[in-house]
Amino acid sequence: MTTTTPTTSAERWGPRWGSRPEDWAETEEQQLPTYEEAIRRVGIERGDRVLEVGCGSGVFLRAAADHGAEVTGLDASPALLELARARVPDADLRVGDLQALPFDDDGFDMVAGFNAFFFADDMVAALREAGRVARPGCPVVVQVWGAHERCSLDAIKPLVRPYFPVFDPDAPPPPDLSAPGALEGVVAAAGLHPTESYDISWAYAYEDDEALLRGMLAAGGVGDAAGPDRQRELRAGLLEALSPFRTASGGYRLENEWHTVVATP
Repeated sequence: MTTTTPTTSAERWGPRWGSRPEDWAETEEQQLPTYEEAIRRVGIERGDRVLEVGCGSGVFLRAAADHGAEVTGLDASPALLELARARVPDADLRVGDLQALPFDDDGFDMVAGFNAFFFADDMVAALREAGRVARPGCPVVVQVWGAHERCSLDAIKPLVRPYFPVFDPDAPPPPDLSAPGALEGVVAAAGLHPTESYDISWAYAYEDDEALLRGMLAAGGVGDAAGPDRQRELRAGLLEALSPFRTASGGYRLENEWHTVVATP
């Protein structure tokens, strides 16, 4: 039997994010406030062609379509795209890689990536592709994590990162895109022109331990990556790390900040 080693970020991450698609979709639905804020700031008019890269289960695409947009989505996970098709039947949905978008130049009135672009092997190259397919002067929306001290989910990063593809404990840490001016610099390096930066905060809410663990283990496929031997330890570690955010009713409220740059080609 021949085993093929994944060589692109899409090949590595697609199976991970699609390992528990319904569980991840429950969490993604809670991200709607950030999508609505981006739409409010950028504006979507009826007939606008809107592309989301890393579209997941299609929550943003549904919101954009409800504003009259003609929506297109790209994701590395066929399983998540199946959920997106059910959510947005008229969308043009494709499996693909952030660094090789299967679209013509100047084809979209808005391109958005919510916590997506940093999964590319080369984020600058992925942003350059986003700029290529956006019409001149039209917005490219780039969202990343916000300040660490204002992100409850920072507490679990040491637990889940060892289960990421090609994790190397001896490698230098990735660039801190939440640092002042960092994301703006990456966007500019891709030949895009930042026009606006903003931060938005909102909370994930989970009703109990099991609801929390469904969301945490589905993100990035860490639950399946841990396997049966280590999953019990990972589950216990997640509950301990997030115990400060447990509510009086036994649920969890995880406040997070997100940093967004709007740029144009």
